[in-house]
Amino acid sequence: QVQLVESGGGLVQAGGSLRLSCAASGSILSIATMGWYRQTPGKQRELVAAVVRDGSTTYRDSVKGRFTISRDNAKNTVYLQMNSLKPEDTAVYYCNAKRGWDSYDYWGQGTQVTVSS
Repeated sequence: QVQLVESGGGLVQAGGSLRLSCAASGSILSIATMGWYRQTPGKQRELVAAVVRDGSTTYRDSVKGRFTISRDNAKNTVYLQMNSLKPEDTAVYYCNAKRGWDSYDYWGQGTQVTVSS
C-alpha cells in the first residue's frame, strides 16, 4: 500500500504562485510514476503533470511554461510549482502514484486551488 499526503493548496489571485507538495509512504519501491491531476465539478479528472522514475516529465499543454513538477527522492516527495496562475486553473488537485507492474492508481485526498480574477 502507498499513502499520499498533499499540502499547499489555497486561494491566490490571478498571476500568483503556489507550490503543492505530496509526500508518499508505504511501498515506495513499487511506484513507477507520480503526478498531479485536477478536477472541477462536471468535468473529468485530467492529468496536469507527471514524473517517472528516470526523471522524465510530461505536462498538459495548458500548463507548459507555467508549472514545474519535481521530486525529492530522499523525502519521497513530489512537488508542483505553479506560477502565473489563471482562473481556469481552479480545481481540486490530486496527487497520484502508479504502481509499476499493473499501473494501479493511488490517490491523495485532494487539495483545493482557487484562483480569483
